[in-house]
Amino acid sequence: MTTRRELLGSLGATVGVAPFGAAIAHADQKPEVKAASEPSKDTAKPGDANANKLADGKVFRIGVISPAKHVLNGHTWHFAQYLHPTIDFEALKKHYPRAVPSFSKLFRNPKHNFGVLPFADTRITHYHQEGDPKVAEMFAETFPGVQVATSIEKMVEEVDAIWMGDANSAGEGHFDLVAPGLAKGLPTFCDKPIGGSVAGTRKILEFAREHKAPLMSASNFCHEYGMEAALRMRDSGEFGPIEHVSAQLYGHLDLPGWKIYGQHPVWSVMRLMGAGVESVSMFLYPGNPPTCHALITYPDRYPCRVWCGQPYEKFEYNRTDVYFRKKLYSFTPSIEGDYNFGYHYQMYRLADTFRRMVLTRVEPAPHQEILEVTAIIHAAAKSLQEQSRLVKLAEVMG
Repeated sequence: MTTRRELLGSLGATVGVAPFGAAIAHADQKPEVKAASEPSKDTAKPGDANANKLADGKVFRIGVISPAKHVLNGHTWHFAQYLHPTIDFEALKKHYPRAVPSFSKLFRNPKHNFGVLPFADTRITHYHQEGDPKVAEMFAETFPGVQVATSIEKMVEEVDAIWMGDANSAGEGHFDLVAPGLAKGLPTFCDKPIGGSVAGTRKILEFAREHKAPLMSASNFCHEYGMEAALRMRDSGEFGPIEHVSAQLYGHLDLPGWKIYGQHPVWSVMRLMGAGVESVSMFLYPGNPPTCHALITYPDRYPCRVWCGQPYEKFEYNRTDVYFRKKLYSFTPSIEGDYNFGYHYQMYRLADTFRRMVLTRVEPAPHQEILEVTAIIHAAAKSLQEQSRLVKLAEVMG
């Protein structure tokens, strides 16, 4: 019998490629409010017939940006590295020793390359570390061929796309980091939280649209194997419409943590149910550790829930329960009980989704969804400060 892991190992990952200079296809040019049964807007799925086809042999140059507060930023060292073909394990052992087991057993193991890694058409050519070029030098030594970028403005003149990876800030400084690349129309990944406020997120979205720059921002939860299965179930209609989503994070969050890590389960709801949220209410139990519950309501769809601080027996980081009318489907990041392998898969899919945006200039998610995720986070914070009042999204959208 073929196992799920064997099936995953044979997956392809991308579509035929439009010329790099082609006009951007904004996902949000389609209706902003997506019914729960509307098909996914992803332009390609694993197994496409044109998997790994190059754009006339072009190798796309990726510039990576890491914010100042991060030294060994997992959202660049772990996530963006899929876009680069080579690694020096001796340098990794010297600079980032605790990451060696994951890289050797999974991330850079040819037995777990999903049939497409390393990508033949992407290279990280520049790395810019805000405030500490020594970290950039460590990265460049670990990934041969990467240059240390002394400034973002100079870097954007020499690359084809930008990856801005941020592990734990609230996004207040993201506009300044991504604006130079967006101004040149470069396809850009801007990590979540994309903006530190609704106004900050809107500023980035509008700037990207003004300069016709393809933009991506999302949680890696959107790329879990189980999420992909849930979307297939949703789109097939076999089990009826989704009547409820409960997205649970095992991490315990206070209000500052909610504004950063609450993005993950909120994105799970958004990915499955789409934009068009009406109101949010949140309750936080200030125990040791704290736990919070948020109710997300739609005017035309069933309400959904986010729970941060769910107890667990075995570490999984998160779980999502999708209540179809005729079926309950629950999933965690693990694949065949292996959390680390599942984590490897979702990071690879996140990187490949960005890669496909670079190749096709088609954005993977509507701007309205990105904006509403930020608004949900801040509406929930407002609700918490006002005795868990049901806060309409319009109150924080400005």
